Amino acid sequence: MITQQPAELWYALHVRSHCEKVVQAALQARGYAEYLPLYRKLSRWSDRMRQLVVPLFPGYVFCRFDINHRLPVLTIPGVAHIVGNGTRAEPIEDEELHGIKRMVASGFPITASPLIRAGQIVVVERGPLSGLEGLLLRIKGRDKLTVSLTLLQRSVAVEIDRSDVRAIPSFSKRATLPTLARSAGAGCGAQSESGVVFPDY
Repeated sequence: MITQQPAELWYALHVRSHCEKVVQAALQARGYAEYLPLYRKLSRWSDRMRQLVVPLFPGYVFCRFDINHRLPVLTIPGVAHIVGNGTRAEPIEDEELHGIKRMVASGFPITASPLIRAGQIVVVERGPLSGLEGLLLRIKGRDKLTVSLTLLQRSVAVEIDRSDVRAIPSFSKRATLPTLARSAGAGCGAQSESGVVFPDY
């Protein structure tokens, strides 16, 4: 039995530097479902520390739309291209984006990093992140649960109590992760006729 793929899927929009919030507002105004994950970051300003709210993935905004009707999205000022493979746009896995949303909404301190390959696969059994799967890593003496966005080659880590998780034999959806690639966030690149460009890793 063939299941029809839904017309509207989540895609990562690569946007120009410091245009994330402008693009998000424009998407909202046009009625699109959008997502711009933000987190709090301590930054030193002169002689004091200041807390800033900044994009978790600089240069990217997520949007749900029908790829066959992408022109209104691509014509939004600040949008450079849709992330994909060659000239073909690649949707973001719902499970991956849902995991990122839960981590951001948890209120726990989070950090972003390049995609990490090695680590123990666990599932959270209690607390706000109950049921979430990810990699359990030991970073600077602290246990961190890491969830990845494979297409962007990025990961998000949140501190967690090891007693709240249990090991599982493999990911329910994927058994292995791709090798670490260079960041896709450097530069905007040229837009092809199809409006889809994949950054040169």
